[in-house]
Amino acid sequence: QVRLMESGGGAVQAGGSLRLSCTASFSSALNYCMGWYRQAPGKEREGVAAIDGDGMTNYADSVKGRFTVSKDFAKNTLYLQMENLEPADGAVYYCATSASMVRGPVCMGLNYREMDYWGKGTLVNISS
Repeated sequence: QVRLMESGGGAVQAGGSLRLSCTASFSSALNYCMGWYRQAPGKEREGVAAIDGDGMTNYADSVKGRFTVSKDFAKNTLYLQMENLEPADGAVYYCATSASMVRGPVCMGLNYREMDYWGKGTLVNISS
């Protein structure tokens, strides 16, 4: 069972940038569908970015052009580069991976219910 640990959250002003990291307990986890999700207080968890085993990516409309997901096999790490942050981006950010899914429309669908393993999250606060 893979373990995931997020880091990089913090407090920034609107318009600022952050890079989140998610380190997996073993590098082969990065061969599977992975994603970033977020949950704001009182709201349902939502998908932000997905990356499949081949490196194909997809983004929620609200973050397209501002967020970039990537992975580094040498460091067993998934990243989320966030630019031009908005107050609405404030949330706990989680990374997740599938136990079996490598690619395909379900992977790109950003549905958190399809993911199997989760980190504990990292908090992002955006001040206006």
